[in-house]
Amino acid sequence: MRSMTGYGRCQLERDGREMTVELKSVNHRFLDISYRLPRPLSFLDDAVRKGIGARVARGHVDVFISYVNHRQDAREVRVDTALASAYQRALGELGGVLGREKDIALADYARLPDVLTVQEREEDQQAVRSLFEDALSGSLDALVAMREDEGASMRLDILEKVSHIEAIRAQIAQRAPLVVSDYRDRLHQRIAALTDGEIDEARLITEVAIFADRAAIDEELVRLLSHTGQIRSTADIAEPAGRKLDFLVQELNREVNTIGSKASDTAIAQLVVEAKGEIEKLREQVQNVE
Repeated sequence: MRSMTGYGRCQLERDGREMTVELKSVNHRFLDISYRLPRPLSFLDDAVRKGIGARVARGHVDVFISYVNHRQDAREVRVDTALASAYQRALGELGGVLGREKDIALADYARLPDVLTVQEREEDQQAVRSLFEDALSGSLDALVAMREDEGASMRLDILEKVSHIEAIRAQIAQRAPLVVSDYRDRLHQRIAALTDGEIDEARLITEVAIFADRAAIDEELVRLLSHTGQIRSTADIAEPAGRKLDFLVQELNREVNTIGSKASDTAIAQLVVEAKGEIEKLREQVQNVE
């Protein structure tokens, strides 16, 4: 079991190139990847999505990528000879107007705007892609490890809550048979009080049978136990389980609500309230599962 919250960072340097990939993930219904590549790395767009998609199933993942090329051949200085010639002619014209000789040194020409420009050389895409994939893999290793550590703690908490729900379910199952007998006794006493002790046993049996059918919660109790069992087994599978767990928790809530509406009994009603509180805590926890 993995959490959807995690962090991973990896910095690699190879052949004068330095790449840093940082990942942060939080809860999300689906896999949502947010990133902005530096312009020289735009060709890595597919590698970002494929690399993360291969290791992460759900969650919002923010990706931060920085890249520096320290190689001597990373940049080049270009000379705009046409612009330099234009400066030379303009300065000559200006010197004629002012009556001064052209006395500009070569270094002065270099300082004129846009005569010399520094430009990035085209990257070796294969080398950069290989470096990025290794850095992404390292950051994903850290991210997944953190998500697994948190997931292990979440699993224990989920199983503890499931055990509590099963214990409440056992109390409801123990109380359920007494609901009909208590109803029969109360109905018998009311009828006896109204009829001076003359009771139509056939009518009494019919009324009790109708109540017993309406208040029967055996099926709900069986399904409740089935759902908790499935949550236990799902918590141990080595694949993303968040969606299935979320569905099972919804089914738990459905069964408990049905029990509460069918069982006209104060003790069971109190147990239902307790169970719903525990299911809500379980639902909040499950929403963190990948």
